[in-house]
Amino acid sequence: MALNRKIAYIDLSTGEVETAPIPVMMRKLYLGGRGLDIYLLYNHLEPGVDPLGPENVLLVSAGLLAGTLASASARSHLAAKSPLTGFVGSTNMGGFFAPELRWAGFDHLVIKGKAESPVYLWVHDGEIEIEEASHLWGEDTFETQDLIRQEWGDPEVKVVCIGLAGERLVRFANVRTGLKNSGGRTGIGAVMGSKNLKAVAVRGTMDIEIEYPEEALKYNKEIIDKICSTKFAQIMQRWGTMFIYGATNSTGLIRCRNFQLNQLVGGNIECEHIDEYSIGTEGCFGCSIHCRHKYIIKDGPYAGVYAQGPEYTSQGAFGMEVGCNNFETILAGNYLVNKYGLDTLETGSMIAWAMELYEKGILTDKDTEGLKLEWGNDEAVLEMVERIAKRKGLGDILAEGPLRAIERIGEESRPYCIQVKGMSNLHSDERPTPSLALGIATASRGSDHLRSRPAIDLYHLPEALLKKIYGYPTPYDGPLSSDYTTYEGKPRQVQWHEMCYEAVDCLGICKFHTIFLSPNLLGFDEFSKLIYYNTGLEISPQEVWEIADRAYTLERLFNIREGLGREDDWLVDRYFDEPTPLGLEIARNKVLDREKFKQMIDEYYALHGWDEKGVPRPETLKRLGLDKEPSHML
Repeated sequence: MALNRKIAYIDLSTGEVETAPIPVMMRKLYLGGRGLDIYLLYNHLEPGVDPLGPENVLLVSAGLLAGTLASASARSHLAAKSPLTGFVGSTNMGGFFAPELRWAGFDHLVIKGKAESPVYLWVHDGEIEIEEASHLWGEDTFETQDLIRQEWGDPEVKVVCIGLAGERLVRFANVRTGLKNSGGRTGIGAVMGSKNLKAVAVRGTMDIEIEYPEEALKYNKEIIDKICSTKFAQIMQRWGTMFIYGATNSTGLIRCRNFQLNQLVGGNIECEHIDEYSIGTEGCFGCSIHCRHKYIIKDGPYAGVYAQGPEYTSQGAFGMEVGCNNFETILAGNYLVNKYGLDTLETGSMIAWAMELYEKGILTDKDTEGLKLEWGNDEAVLEMVERIAKRKGLGDILAEGPLRAIERIGEESRPYCIQVKGMSNLHSDERPTPSLALGIATASRGSDHLRSRPAIDLYHLPEALLKKIYGYPTPYDGPLSSDYTTYEGKPRQVQWHEMCYEAVDCLGICKFHTIFLSPNLLGFDEFSKLIYYNTGLEISPQEVWEIADRAYTLERLFNIREGLGREDDWLVDRYFDEPTPLGLEIARNKVLDREKFKQMIDEYYALHGWDEKGVPRPETLKRLGLDKEPSHML
């Protein structure tokens, strides 16, 4: 059945491997994926450990519905204590790894210790072996996957691996599977590198028994028809996430030249330019949208490069943030971060920060070894990607992430670094959008657009529709506004999307198929039905919310245990002191109001059942069954 996948405990220091079933009770409490991962992390990790030490715990998992008849059920989740922030390390990616892991008989891998020399895990049909990987150390993320497939003589082997950045412990190194799929945020790639773990390779031929296959097939067909009928899906099928740039840039909702401007003038990085390079699209397991382009760079130093993407985040990292208006720079940058295993978002933000410091004289030609870190210098941007991955010169400083880099460069650099909890912000400007600003300030893993972002707030939806969405599956009778520049009702929107995205990450389905960028897609009713038809578990929409609430609150407890306080749920001063200079009237001359922002945080905490310091109240912990954690049940 869909619930009979196991958990494995792997000690790289001793070579011991143990497996165990996952009790149904734990499924009802946390489902799987991100939810069960935070339970395992909270229970298996001692407070205060060095994220890059052998005591850190690495979790690799598949969502509960991965590999089933649920649409877009392809998502993997990885977790650890973050070497970038020191708080929850958590990242999510698509592709084909998660279904393969489940077909190999496992849902969760708990990896401890450190191997004496490079190794990789070989997971296949109920078995796990630790394989020597010295010959893979130094290989990029593309070659690593190919070499492992060649070793086993099977092109269907799926691999999660690190590149040079993970090996060299760049604190925002990512993990990679396939040509494009990246678990980018919080530096999980560095955790793998610190353990001498180059990769996890899986191959499975074990069936997943669907509880009600005919009903699951019929319901999934209804869902696919619903998804594909939306304008959002049709645009995604054509352009991928790059389509977002046209709306956000023209409005004035993006970061340009780090944080100096909120609009990039010109149209050289619009999504339509992909037509000059694209040779088609493809998608993840079970996906009906196929939002990724396959492209070839035809000219210049990267001529002949074949890659996939880019996403909206790479448009920002190698376009708006660094002031580059060259589509090929975005394509090349996207290829390089995937090759080396770097978080594209963090990489672009760190380079943009360095460029502003160079402009202001805080960094000089001596610091850059003669490299002209000037806005729009395409060659310099791509060179800095290389230097960060290889920890060369200034790249070695930037590879430490925002807070540690500030310490090395000096306090005069701090005001220009756009980060929350030590993690750089997306290439978006939230000064005109209080709801989005609240989301990045309070997100559990640092500045974030995939933890709580109420993106549909930008659509000016009728209040009646907002009440229908945000008043379910738990009641809410407070204010809601169709105006995204106001502060009223925004805490509820942030909280609601936190619960929705937590549930999605527990199930292993794609956020783009849910109420993220479209109000017409999947919500808690659909989650409940998908669980029932595929697994047989009867979990109501309200119970799905409660599971998400439990997991999110445990993430909060983890962070508090690692030293988080209310002061960490805040934004840098530029959000409150520097008005937006460009864009449409609705986005121009905007700053956030400090007092109203504080009030939003108070309301947000109250909605969660947390006190004024952001600490979950005893009655909240008791309601969610968290009052006796860590419980060590698994």
